[in-house]
Amino acid sequence: MAESPETVVGHEEEVHEDEDFSEIVAADEHWVRRRFVRCTFTGSDLRGLRTEACTFDECDFSRADLGDSAHRGTALRTCTFQGVTLLGAAFHGCSLLGSSMLGARLRPITFADCDLTLVALGRADLRKTDLSGLRMREANLVEADLREADLSGADLSGARLRDARLEGADLRGARIDADGLVQARLTGARVDAEMAVRFAVAHGLVIS
Repeated sequence: MAESPETVVGHEEEVHEDEDFSEIVAADEHWVRRRFVRCTFTGSDLRGLRTEACTFDECDFSRADLGDSAHRGTALRTCTFQGVTLLGAAFHGCSLLGSSMLGARLRPITFADCDLTLVALGRADLRKTDLSGLRMREANLVEADLREADLSGADLSGARLRDARLEGADLRGARIDADGLVQARLTGARVDAEMAVRFAVAHGLVIS
């Protein structure tokens, strides 16, 4: 097991490739401008970890504890978060492009100005979560629970929404394809006039 990268003295943009940080204890540490490529953090204690302008590519965080962690300007691309605890975590200006959060414990969680394009969130519990303005293009939201979530202004173009629960969600200004409007459960969702028209057309109504 490798020691925590926080304890290693290095220069800016210190790079770690194919390293094993499984079960490290790095709670409450502060990582700045660090890059990790194909590294393993399985089962690690990362609770309260703060990252700033870090990059994680193809890293595995399975079963790690990232509760109450805070990430700013950090990229976590094509990473695996299977069974991860993210309760109380906050992401500001981050990219999670292509990452998988299947089976992760997410709520409560904060996303602000983040890119969740191609992120796998199938069956995720995101009830009442603020997801407004996020880029969630082609995300997997199959059977996700988004009841009363704020998705206003979010870009869900190409997102997979089969049986996604959007009852009571705020969808005003959101971008959702016709397939999503047909496949998702939208009872009581708040929409603007434009989406109401697209919803009607997607369900075969003729507006004249």
